[in-house]
Amino acid sequence: MLPPCPECSSAYTYEMGALLVCPECGHEWSPASAESAGAAEGGVIKDAVGNVLADGDTVTVIKSLKVKGHPTGIKAGTKVRNIRLVEGVAGHDIDCKIEGFGPMQLKSGVVKKA
Repeated sequence: MLPPCPECSSAYTYEMGALLVCPECGHEWSPASAESAGAAEGGVIKDAVGNVLADGDTVTVIKSLKVKGHPTGIKAGTKVRNIRLVEGVAGHDIDCKIEGFGPMQLKSGVVKKA
């Protein structure tokens, strides 16, 4: 079984010569580089300034975000308590509940540890 695409997490990857290819987003990568990147990172998730995040941390949103289906977005400076780190889709690796918005997934690059 082939690994999912590192860009879009698609399960429909296939081999083309020495590369793996994602038919959904077109990303190409070598299986050796994907294994070494995963081993080097070790599953550590860092915020926008490089602090290591853990389950239960409180973070602050550093950039205003638009939310589909909601007339207003999430404003910069919004505190998010009790985050949970997950293997999300498309880089969304924080699972949380934001007051006034409900359950949501965020990218670690738009938050700062409080």
